[in-house]
Amino acid sequence: MKKVEAIIQPFKLEEVKEALIGIGIDGMTVSEVRGHGRQKGHKEVYRGQEYQVDLLPKVKIEIVIPAARLDEVVRTLVSSARTGKIGDGKIFVFDVADAIRIRNDERGEAAI
Repeated sequence: MKKVEAIIQPFKLEEVKEALIGIGIDGMTVSEVRGHGRQKGHKEVYRGQEYQVDLLPKVKIEIVIPAARLDEVVRTLVSSARTGKIGDGKIFVFDVADAIRIRNDERGEAAI
């Protein structure tokens, strides 16, 4: 099993979510996060004062999938989240040792 974490632009969330549901991935956790990479933030003016906004709003999507579906899921994430501009985000992939469904104690891929 693999855990995929995708950090994306907030306005792309619905498109990404629909694309994942379209390939049969319906279990996901979505969190609002803040951060920056090469984008480094930007300057804004508020009440005449200029200040640096260096932690930009992003969305983190976390999904656990069978290892056999990894390439398909990554392709779907990349194609649906891409704008072609800096700040599109990142995808991280982790190995998952086990998963347990609390309700009935199912384990492994049966639990996801």
